Amino acid sequence: MAMLVKLVFLLCHLAVSLAAPVPCEHRVASLEEEIKVLRNVIDNQHGYILELHSHQAQQLEHIPNSHLGPQNLYRDCSEVFADGNVASGLYVIRPDGSPTVLSVYCDMNDGGGWTLFQRRKDGKESFDRAWVEYKHGFGDLHSPSGEFWLGNDALHHLSSQGTYDMRINMEDFEGKTRFAEYKNFRVDSEKDQYQLHLGDYSGDAGDALADVHSGQHPAAVKFSTYDKQPGGDAKCVRHSKSGWWFSRCDSGNLNGHYYRGPYQAMTDDGVVWYTWHGWWYSIKSVVMMVRAADLEHPQAISQPIKAARGITYLGH
Repeated sequence: MAMLVKLVFLLCHLAVSLAAPVPCEHRVASLEEEIKVLRNVIDNQHGYILELHSHQAQQLEHIPNSHLGPQNLYRDCSEVFADGNVASGLYVIRPDGSPTVLSVYCDMNDGGGWTLFQRRKDGKESFDRAWVEYKHGFGDLHSPSGEFWLGNDALHHLSSQGTYDMRINMEDFEGKTRFAEYKNFRVDSEKDQYQLHLGDYSGDAGDALADVHSGQHPAAVKFSTYDKQPGGDAKCVRHSKSGWWFSRCDSGNLNGHYYRGPYQAMTDDGVVWYTWHGWWYSIKSVVMMVRAADLEHPQAISQPIKAARGITYLGH
């Protein structure tokens, strides 16, 4: 009996549908309503992710630093390279002023001696992180293709040891590569909101950070994240979904949202270097690295001497 009732109901519904087709505008309105619901779901999920990041950030504040006694470790990858170590990979260093040793990736290409502090490859790591996460660093440093941010504290200690150059290597989805180099790179301490200082530009990618060193800004650009915006417009920072030095919103934001293709976005929130591909193209891969401006050429030294210096090579 129940099955018969259901069958009669189905037939009646079908007859009504055939007799009175739904007007096109009603269907459009229905689809728009469904899209609105889906957007709410996405917004809720994004909010949940941000809550998880905030919780993780709070836990990071309680991680004790393992303070070390004096050790004669290399201060950066430039010293590692100058001592005859020409293999790219992971090394242990200790910059001046750093309370801990650092595991860093040293790139011995492009003249050698580069200390990587950022790498983007495939979008597996979210760069929409809290202030404290950018402070301490995050991501997969140990994998050759892992994405990471070394940490603003580490970047401050590195760049405050002397005069440093910064190099940015970029690749698009067509396999083309470009680079940008800046002289006199320095990042201030957290007390000064990790202000960025840059000198003269060279390269073939264009100077997307021209505002930082052109004199158009009243001061060096401060770092900003979604939960702290000392150096950028809050709306711009939230729109960009990243932590960065926002000199002109997204003009050169290499920590933006990763898109798996030339561009799939409705807004310009990707991995952007506008002087190369404009605002509407998200770069495929990026590495950012620093090197001492007075880098010496590699020297052939014996293994016992290296051991005395305290060098630790972790490989790839």
